[in-house]
Amino acid sequence: MVRQAWIAAMAVVLGLAACSPGEGATASATAPAPALGGAALHPVSGLKVIDLVVDRGGKKLPFKVELADTTEAQARGLMFRETLGDFEGMIFPSNVPEPRSFWMKNTPLSLDIIFVGADGRILNLAANTEPYSLKPVSSKGEASAVLELRAGRAAQLGIVAGDKVVWMLPR
Repeated sequence: MVRQAWIAAMAVVLGLAACSPGEGATASATAPAPALGGAALHPVSGLKVIDLVVDRGGKKLPFKVELADTTEAQARGLMFRETLGDFEGMIFPSNVPEPRSFWMKNTPLSLDIIFVGADGRILNLAANTEPYSLKPVSSKGEASAVLELRAGRAAQLGIVAGDKVVWMLPR
């Protein structure tokens, strides 16, 4: 009886192994692989993708954003990227709220750069930034995060200073 259970268990394990991608398998660009902790990974940047909502006085605008939570990821940002979806972006959280400044070096996409205060409210935003510009784009006050969206999205969606930005960092 024990031997039969062992044989059945091995058959299940071998069957599952046969369904797993082997050498040479590629991940789908439309279905990012789960990262540790359940967060998906972006197919281009390899960064975790998290849910973020901009609350416009009760109207909730959901986004899937890449999490730039390391020094390296924040330095690279959206450099060299040529596309960004309507409800995609990148969030740059800070451990301590401080004045933040960004530039568009090596960034071919025009962006809306949104500075978020410690209370989660938008301090200010720089719309339609100039691609490749080295001119600094700065927060008006201490920012706890910066959100980047494709240029023009903030205006299209009515996102303005004072709106609330909500996200949760993965554990």
